[in-house]
Amino acid sequence: MTDKIHLDRAHLHHLYRQMLRIRRFEARCVELYQAQKIRGFLHLYDGEEAVAVGVMSGLGPRDAVVATYREHGQALARGVPMDRLMAEMLGKLEGCCRGRGGSMHVFDRKRRFFGGNAIVGGGLPLAAGIALADKRLGTGAITACFFGEGAVGEGAFHETMNLASIWQLPLLFVCENNLYAMGVPLADWEAETDIYRKVQAYRMPAEQVDAMEPVRMEAAARHAVEHVRAGKGPFFLECRTYRFRAHSMFDTQAYRTRGEIEQWKQRDPIERLRAWMADNHLLTDGESAEIDAGIAAEIDSAVAFAEAGTLEPVQDLERFVLMDEVVQELHPQGVA
Repeated sequence: MTDKIHLDRAHLHHLYRQMLRIRRFEARCVELYQAQKIRGFLHLYDGEEAVAVGVMSGLGPRDAVVATYREHGQALARGVPMDRLMAEMLGKLEGCCRGRGGSMHVFDRKRRFFGGNAIVGGGLPLAAGIALADKRLGTGAITACFFGEGAVGEGAFHETMNLASIWQLPLLFVCENNLYAMGVPLADWEAETDIYRKVQAYRMPAEQVDAMEPVRMEAAARHAVEHVRAGKGPFFLECRTYRFRAHSMFDTQAYRTRGEIEQWKQRDPIERLRAWMADNHLLTDGESAEIDAGIAAEIDSAVAFAEAGTLEPVQDLERFVLMDEVVQELHPQGVA
């Protein structure tokens, strides 16, 4: 597990803590959803946490991130404050999008976190546009674009792969392949189930990684980021993972068995890293308890902040509909 990247105790604890924060945050979101405090759709990330944490560890503050509707993990790993994210989940004005985005449309301009995007594959061309802008402006920034394997069936996927290769964009494609496009097994709709092989047709370097192994996942992500940042063009990373929960809170999961889910849970990335650290004397019971307590306190504080938040006044609901209103909000002194 340690052959891909130099590790130290502090960094391993960081990986573990970040993944556990995501898992525990979403577990509390389930409780709030069942209490009808979170409305609409809710897509959870259980089992896939190593992808977000591994990729974000290689990115810098000037880089951009484009995500899907299953983006709570990416948002937290990117540094979006948990209290602001929880307030957004509850539709409160104090949320990172003033409560207008909710679970599926989390944005944070300061951290260049551009969605949350509810359209399958919709973030791909947006990411290409951001990467093209950074390339032309010479910022040195790269863009990481997260999407599920279901997006591979969209025309926008192939169009974006083609343009990214032709234009040699500073773009890291992160395919979170959890083996089910909503409720359809990958093999039932894709002739080639190794997604990275399809991308090689666009003359783009592409690799597959076991995303249930957190350290391997991070090592692969850092390698990919280094390739893109060096000006060598785009890179495609297929992350083989699995979601332990349903596609969304409305999903009955009739398409897979409980036994299959339990089998995959034996490869839980959080538990595997915890057990490996414990076996190698890198995580004591006391340290584990301290991490647990810190996360619990952070979540309790975030929930209290969100529940004490305010709803946007009815008279303001038509704000930010027209572009000039948005520009005025972002640039109150005017645009040069």
